[in-house]
Amino acid sequence: MTTVFTTMESPLGRLLLSGVLDGDGPAALATVTAPGQKGALAEPADDWIHDPEPLAPAIDQLTAYFAGELTAFDLRLAPVGTEFRHRIWNALDDIPYGTTVTYGELARAAGQSPRAVRAVGGAVGANPLLVVRPCHRVMGANGTLTGFAAGVDSKRRLLELEGGLPEAGSTAREVRRGAPAPTLF
Repeated sequence: MTTVFTTMESPLGRLLLSGVLDGDGPAALATVTAPGQKGALAEPADDWIHDPEPLAPAIDQLTAYFAGELTAFDLRLAPVGTEFRHRIWNALDDIPYGTTVTYGELARAAGQSPRAVRAVGGAVGANPLLVVRPCHRVMGANGTLTGFAAGVDSKRRLLELEGGLPEAGSTAREVRRGAPAPTLF
């Protein structure tokens, strides 16, 4: 299989996107990373091929998201990770736009013990599909903006874009729109 990459400008800075070509048509999106993102490649791997065309659907959807016109992504995904991480990443997909959940709630939604918050936090932090898999919607139990590989300021910007930034003194379940986050399970 061939890995292609491109970059795009965003409110978070220049994003690096990579995808896997597994036939004709768009690439299956493997990574979306931001500048300075902890644990992510800052530059494409040597064997990646620069080809924006197979990643055009991802660029179009990310552009629409940042413009406030898209609330859910519809892309083929190909992230690399353990079975446990995939369970957590899949549960991220179920967090509705404009809402937040705690790490404990995400653990339960992924079929894990709520006491597994550290392991869940590690999986969330290793999410290779920044923005597309909404790890920015996961908050500390007391509503604090904790742990985001691209930085807390970027997390805040994404939640503000979605209208889901909890107000000071609220819990993660109390979103700005005033409604509790829907239950994931």
